[in-house]
Amino acid sequence: MDRIIKNNYASTAQLKELMTAPPMTAEQHTQLMRKRIAHRRMIEDAKEIHLQDCADWEFPG
Repeated sequence: MDRIIKNNYASTAQLKELMTAPPMTAEQHTQLMRKRIAHRRMIEDAKEIHLQDCADWEFPG
């Protein structure tokens, strides 16, 4: 199974911009984490549906 490898070095931000940016607030962090969790669950649900659909197929044999 092929996995997509996320490139962590693709950011175009300059180091100075990253170092001088204000820290993330707890509320922003919570929103970000909820969004990531929702996205992960959506992908997991889609995989389960896909596997169920594949299991329902009857192959001539």
